[in-house]
This record gives sequence, structure tokens and C-alpha cells, in this order.
Amino acid sequence: MGELNGSTDTSPEGAHSLDYDVLIIGAGLSGIYTLISMKQLGLRARIIERGCGPGGVWFWNRYPGARFDSESYTYMFTFSQEVLDEWDWKEHFSAQEDTLRYINFVIDKHDIRPDIQLNTEVKSARYDEATRSWTLADQQGKRLSARFLINCLGPLTSPTLPSIPGVADFKGEAYHTSRWPQDHPVSFEDKRVGIIGTGATGIQTIQEVAKTAGHLTVFQRTANWTAPLRNSTISRDEMTAIRANYPEIIHKCKTTPMGFMYEADPRNALETPANEREELWETHYNQRGLIKWVANFKDIFTNQEANDLYSNWMANKIRARVNDPFIAEKLIPKTHGFGTRRVPLETGYYELFNRADVKLVDVNDTPIKRITAGAVETTVDAIELDILIYATGFDALTGSYEEIDYYGEGGVTLNDLWKDGPLTYLGLMAPGFPNMFNILGPHQGTGNIPHAIEYAVGYVTRLVKHLTEANITYVVPDQQGVELWTKHVFECTKGLLSANVNSWMTGYNSNKKGKAQRRVVRYFGGLVKFREQCEDVAANNYRHLVVK
Repeated sequence: MGELNGSTDTSPEGAHSLDYDVLIIGAGLSGIYTLISMKQLGLRARIIERGCGPGGVWFWNRYPGARFDSESYTYMFTFSQEVLDEWDWKEHFSAQEDTLRYINFVIDKHDIRPDIQLNTEVKSARYDEATRSWTLADQQGKRLSARFLINCLGPLTSPTLPSIPGVADFKGEAYHTSRWPQDHPVSFEDKRVGIIGTGATGIQTIQEVAKTAGHLTVFQRTANWTAPLRNSTISRDEMTAIRANYPEIIHKCKTTPMGFMYEADPRNALETPANEREELWETHYNQRGLIKWVANFKDIFTNQEANDLYSNWMANKIRARVNDPFIAEKLIPKTHGFGTRRVPLETGYYELFNRADVKLVDVNDTPIKRITAGAVETTVDAIELDILIYATGFDALTGSYEEIDYYGEGGVTLNDLWKDGPLTYLGLMAPGFPNMFNILGPHQGTGNIPHAIEYAVGYVTRLVKHLTEANITYVVPDQQGVELWTKHVFECTKGLLSANVNSWMTGYNSNKKGKAQRRVVRYFGGLVKFREQCEDVAANNYRHLVVK
């Protein structure tokens, strides 16, 4: 258990005795780069992390089959030339264990491990108006203080279980994918395994579990579009060639809307002859990675007719891979078009449902009534299981903030401020919460996560540098800035098909009370537009920020 041994002097004269200049919550990619950046400014900074190791999402998500579905050499930090020169990726799409090794490599290269406090769960964060500082309290009531608080909680952090009666009654092995046991291996050999959920995590887990399970039952509520990953190992010569190409790869990732090596085809699908259209789709389908989604015709994302054309084309690919036409239709999404939700990638996923030892249960046709001590009981039968896996996702973007009691000026809570949806400025700050910054929080530009992190952390670092050099001890957005930013965030959703689909990206979560409706929690304008907005604010003397 880490200790938060803070000072007790809260008078203005005692402000100099704060424990740290900067406290950072979370030791994922955001927290790690924030710590490195703050220490480079010469500030006293510390990460507080509830886990027993750093890595964030790649520490917690150790489920079978967990890996990138973005190319490894795009899903990486670019700020350290030393790391770029020395780290070799093993696969085009890195597995969880290799990714965690990469994260620890970055930590040790920058010698920040002593500044990461593990096994410490922050329960509250309170702003002190007298000292213009933040005080964090852990689960034992121990405290730590700092001028600035930077939240690096991650967008997919707070796991959710399904709202099914009897979740706690199952007596066999039961696991949520993001809380996979670290102290012992889980064997599926000759076991009857059930998996609830067919989102990105579910698809990855299903493929791995099916390799050894005696029998696998997949409980599907919402069919998800997915496409071939086409992973392979990276040889030494290939890694040398990739490294030589880093400048071009990085440039593309920094200048495309979603932060990947690809951007949308400038043509419209509806204006392209059918043979040319399908030739592009076939070429992309046979290539590795997210090119099938990110580099599609531009109107696929805004025009329902164009999206229907591509969705139908992809549906035929599924029909060609699944022997039973009835099962194939169950695996084809009917509630959303291709690319209107985050598209995971797969290796042989559809072929699994041709096997006798893999069963698909559509819970729309046969709902789950309850979970018992040894089975999942549907309206048709009771499916007996030895292992039950919940691939039921997260309370995305805002859920991790709700787990901590934040108190701002006047004792206002962040939960109250955000009860009808997030209110932020640039997605980086919240009104009434001075000296607090959020990395990858709601209303902030995302896409390729490490590249989004690098920009957000870099921006906050520049601002903190400006504040500390000017001896400014208070910064908070004004109401007009928050209103203008909120209006801009909402305007970015106009015309996008994805903004009208139930998903974690639109704040929808049927497992959470009060969240079974869409909310604008994500920034849909893309990374390039987000950077332009932020740079415009900085160039205008950090417009709409009140400082003292």
C-alpha cells in the first residue's frame, strides 16, 4: 500500500510546503508521458496508480488474445528518439505482453519508476481555495498535495458487468476481461466456456478461447462489424526498413484526422463506378490493418446510401465465410453500418462458427433470464458452464471520473457538474476546477491514442510551463469558453453517421443506470481540427482562461 503523506498546512503562507508541484492520477500511457514532461520542466511530479504495476489499459487487459489492431509502429510514442532507435516490434500488431514490455522500456529509459506510486487508489480530490492547490486522499485517508492535478484516467478504464439477475451467483470461474487474473493461468482445456459480449474485446477473446475450450458458447446481443487483421511477425530486416520509414509514418500519423497512416479516399463511393469501387474494397480487404475502415471513400462516413453499399459488400464477405446461412445472418450487424462504431479486427473469427463445438446464442431471440450457480439460463434452456467470461466493456470516458470524488471551487462536485453531460474547455479543463487538467477525457480529440496523448500532454506541458514561469498559481476556464467549446463539440457531430449509433463513443451504456441513451462525450472533429482549435487558443494568449 502506497502512502499519501501530505502536509497539513493549508494557509496561504504554507503553499510553498505542498508535497509536489504536480500530481498525476494513472500510470498508463498518458500518465507516463505526463510525468516525463513535468520532470523535464524541473517540477516535482508523482504518479498515483491503483494497480500493482504501470501500463494502464495494457496492464489491466490481460485477457486471452489481447493485442493491438493498429499497426505497432503507429501505436507508439514518438517523442523519444532513443526509444525509436532501440525498440524492436515483434509483430505488426503487438500482443499485450509485448506492449507492456514496451511501456516498461519507456519508463526505464526515462528513469521515472521511482516517481510512480503503485497500489494506491485515489478516492477523493479536493481543491483548496486558500492555497490554490489540490489534495488527494486514498482509501486509507492518507493525503498528498500539489499545485496542479493532471488526470490520466484513460477513456476505457471502468469495467461494467451486464444488468442480468444472478451475476454474483455463478460458482464456477468467472472473469471480466479487464480484470483477468495475474496470479495464475486460466485453462480452458476440456471446459465448457461461455462469453457474454461480441465487441472488440469479445471478438479477440473468442478467437483465443476457442483454440482449446471443450465447448464455447457465445452470447451475442449486438453483432459487430469486424474484418481481417492479417497479422504476421516482423523480421529483423523488416524492422530495419520500418525504422528507416519512421519519419514518413510519424508525419502521416500527425497529419491525418484519426492519427493513422491512412486517411479517407477523397472520392465518393456513390460517384465511383461499381467496378472501381469494389476493386478498392477488395484491395483493402486483402491488406493488413484498419485501412479497410480509415481509408474508405469519404462519403461512407456521412451518407447512408454509400455506407449501405459498403456494409452490404462486407456482409457478403461474412456470408462467404460462414457455412450456415442462418448463423451468417446473425453475425451480420443490422443496427449500424460498417465503420459507424469502432471497427475491431480478427483472424478466423467467422470460421469459428462453422465448428460443432462453438455455439452462437442471439440474446435478442432467446434473452438471458438469469445466471445461476452453474449455468446461464435463457428463455429456451439452461446452458451449463465451467467458466463464464464477461466481455461487457466499460463505462467509457466519464466512468473513471465518477469513481473519484472531485470537489472544485465552492465544494461543487464533478459528478454534479457533468450530470447532464460533460462540460469542458478544449476537453482539457472543467469549469470550477482550477489547476486541473484531463488527458484523453471527454470532449478531447482522440483516434490513434499515443499520438492524441502526445499532443494533449504537450499542450498542457506548455501551459504549465507558462504558468510556473509567470508565477501564476490559478487557472480555470471561463463560462463563455466552456459554452463555445461545447457548441463546437456538438457541431462536429453534424452529418456523421457514427453520431447516431449507440456505442461507447456516443456515451451509450445499457449496463449503467441513466446511460442507456446517447450523449456527446467524444470529440468527433478529428485530431487535426482539435489541434487547430487548441493552437488558436494558445496563440491568442490562452483565450478564455482566467489566471491569477
